[in-house]
Amino acid sequence: MTFHASGHASGRPYAEVIGDPIAHSKSPLIHGFWINALGLDADYRATRVVSDDLPAYFASRRADPHWRGCNVTIPHKLAALDHVEDRGDVRATIGAINLAMRAPDGALIGANTDAGGFYAPIAGFDFADRPAVVIGAGGAARAVLFALAKMEVGPVTILNRSPLKGAALLSAFRLKGRALPLSAPVPPAALLVNASALGMAGHPPLDLDLSTLPDDAVVYDLVYAPLETDLLAQANDRGLETVDGLEMLVGQAALAFELLFGMEPPRERDDELRELLTA
Repeated sequence: MTFHASGHASGRPYAEVIGDPIAHSKSPLIHGFWINALGLDADYRATRVVSDDLPAYFASRRADPHWRGCNVTIPHKLAALDHVEDRGDVRATIGAINLAMRAPDGALIGANTDAGGFYAPIAGFDFADRPAVVIGAGGAARAVLFALAKMEVGPVTILNRSPLKGAALLSAFRLKGRALPLSAPVPPAALLVNASALGMAGHPPLDLDLSTLPDDAVVYDLVYAPLETDLLAQANDRGLETVDGLEMLVGQAALAFELLFGMEPPRERDDELRELLTA
């Protein structure tokens, strides 16, 4: 068993992030920064949980009164849904959770803060009825497409290794558009989002030609290691507006923090937090 089956030794309330692998996660740094800034008597940690141990993990935490909940990362965002109540109908909408938490009545419920975290940095832009391009068709893409549907963008082009999977997602979110292979040229779009792991350290590069994008396009890369990906470097060279992966990471964490600890994080200290995360 790869996780601590017992509760938190200090007896303090705590939350954690679970996944496999998990050592790379920046969630403990983010939540720890906010806990310290607010002077909370609480902890936040990273816990490696392999897929086979997921049922035992949730059983142990359900019985631990100090446990507030957990952020959920790869590869558990779909499987964790089977261990929580889906009161927000996440399964039928986004289709994946990134947060499991204890409700006031003691029940374990699932939520997804990825869509809200994705949307926050671009809330000031008007993309209604303007074309968008999304790279990837995995769990992160689901949260992005959910947000894009709410923003009433369109049409949406998905570039993915499997166009069939992309087409299924367009249908699931009732978005007009098309799904093309990764090798297809980038169509003109007001917003381009990389929701894949391409370009991340240890993964293949994302090789795109952005020359087709208009001068007012926004390029958004969910990858945050490295912080300036080749995609963002190319967009910056063109003078396009860019959003890096830390924006969404911190945004989704802020929503989760409030749900887990009942307090808003001190977002006025985001510059300090970014320095910590990029040190």
